[in-house]
Amino acid sequence: MTLWEGLAVLLAGIGAGTINTVVGSGTLITFPVLLAFGVPPVTANVSNTIGLVPGTLSGAIGYRRELAGQRDRLLRMGTASLLGGLLGAYLLVKLPSAAFDTIVPVLILLALVLVVIQPRVARAMAARKRDGSAAEIGPLLLGGVFLTGIYGGYFGAAQGVLLVALMGMLLQDSMQRINGAKNVLALIVNAVAAVFFLFTSEIDWTAVLLIAVGSTLGGQLGAKVGRRLPPPALRGVIVAVGLVAVTRMLLG
Repeated sequence: MTLWEGLAVLLAGIGAGTINTVVGSGTLITFPVLLAFGVPPVTANVSNTIGLVPGTLSGAIGYRRELAGQRDRLLRMGTASLLGGLLGAYLLVKLPSAAFDTIVPVLILLALVLVVIQPRVARAMAARKRDGSAAEIGPLLLGGVFLTGIYGGYFGAAQGVLLVALMGMLLQDSMQRINGAKNVLALIVNAVAAVFFLFTSEIDWTAVLLIAVGSTLGGQLGAKVGRRLPPPALRGVIVAVGLVAVTRMLLG
């Protein structure tokens, strides 16, 4: 990797760390850059996942204020994320990607629809909760988090969009606190997948280091930007990034 290529990967890492903290889909910045510089696809995916772990940790720390009081729910959802992330990483190593890649754009588009209708659904869920008919952490949410973890462990782009959509519909909380929880769950998925890849896959350590440094800086930047966005603006960012993600996957 030349000096200029290394600088490009570092800048891509900063961009990915920033956008992962705000919403997700940072992989769609770093992964194509690695491919452009000749890193094999699976190696690029693995190296990218490992490199983004410090960035997701940085973003979670940046949102620590919004995480207050969420310990119990994060323990339950975090377990689902961990198991899903481990299974997704296993699938990446063992299975061909064609079938999974086909369904990914559909999942992202579904998530975008959920984000758009989230306020209306949240009001309905709040009414049910007042009547005692809605549980905060139910099988639907845990199952969705588990499936998102599988996707995140396999590829990871836009897993934040899926998580925000799920929690936005099924949790009674603000978008900022949900975004903070999303950062923790994404961290768990990336971390468990990274540990698995350390023992099973070929890794480009130069790419890992550059993305790690860049995404750590970007994580802090994203926390500052994301916290200042009002809920409608944050939903707008989510939808815009999600549409870009679908376009990149369909055209790529």
